[in-house]
Amino acid sequence: MEKNRIRITEDYQKVANKVSMVTIIGNMILSAVKLLAGIIAHSNAMVSDAVHSASDVFSTVVVIIGIRLAAKESDKEHPYGHERLECVAAIILAMVLFVTGLGIGMGALKNIFSDNYAKLEIPGMLALIVAVISIISKEGMYWYTRFYSKKIDSSALMADAWHHRSDAFSSIGALIGIAGARLGFLVMDSIASLVIFLFIAKAAFDIFKDAVDKMVDHSCDEETEKQIYDCVMENEEVLGIDLLQTRIFGNKIYVDVEIQVDGSYTLQEAHNIAELVHKKIEQSFLKVKHIMVHVNPKV
Repeated sequence: MEKNRIRITEDYQKVANKVSMVTIIGNMILSAVKLLAGIIAHSNAMVSDAVHSASDVFSTVVVIIGIRLAAKESDKEHPYGHERLECVAAIILAMVLFVTGLGIGMGALKNIFSDNYAKLEIPGMLALIVAVISIISKEGMYWYTRFYSKKIDSSALMADAWHHRSDAFSSIGALIGIAGARLGFLVMDSIASLVIFLFIAKAAFDIFKDAVDKMVDHSCDEETEKQIYDCVMENEEVLGIDLLQTRIFGNKIYVDVEIQVDGSYTLQEAHNIAELVHKKIEQSFLKVKHIMVHVNPKV
């Protein structure tokens, strides 16, 4: 079983590194294309969108660091492992995402309340074309990253996936703004940037909330707890369960269970039953990292 867990850790890092490298390269290319298109086509919304894509590169680097630190083996100073470092990475991502969006939003508000629109140039067709390309590319990155984040159950990778989705939404806003500006409503370009900020802020909040939930020993969902309960009761020697508690530690689960066994059993017999329960849970739930089984005698 221990070998399987080591193998899972190795696959976890391998998959995360592969996904991260693909998205880093994709975001670097996309950010450069957006920036050039924004400058050439005179679109502030497209330049804002380019900044958002550039922030994705940094966020993915944070993901890589967080996942590598979280995968480290337990040591004397950290006997329960380092899984929560991945949650720290997700929180950093949320903060970076919000600050990036805030800068875009403040710039948009400044332009909206200024009187410089008569001096602005109408965005070119190039900005529209690149916005469409960005929407398709970022939505593809979202589904690609989301698929692997669920496969290895990585909160940091899922946060990065939502970063891609927020970028796709921001590109939709940029597309609408650029189209409106080309129709003569130049203020639409800046309004689009403001809408982009709202999408980014919402994504940042969701990422932050999910990471915090995993940092404060939140219990498992009811369905998972029921499955663990049923797993324990499959042992015919277990006469009942007095207590079942679970807590999420990073992306792992810790279980505390008190079982009832026949009070006439010897200590060794009761211990053997507890060992069987422990082994059964460990084999049935790969996300469970630590199990404490306490035996209560039933007279």
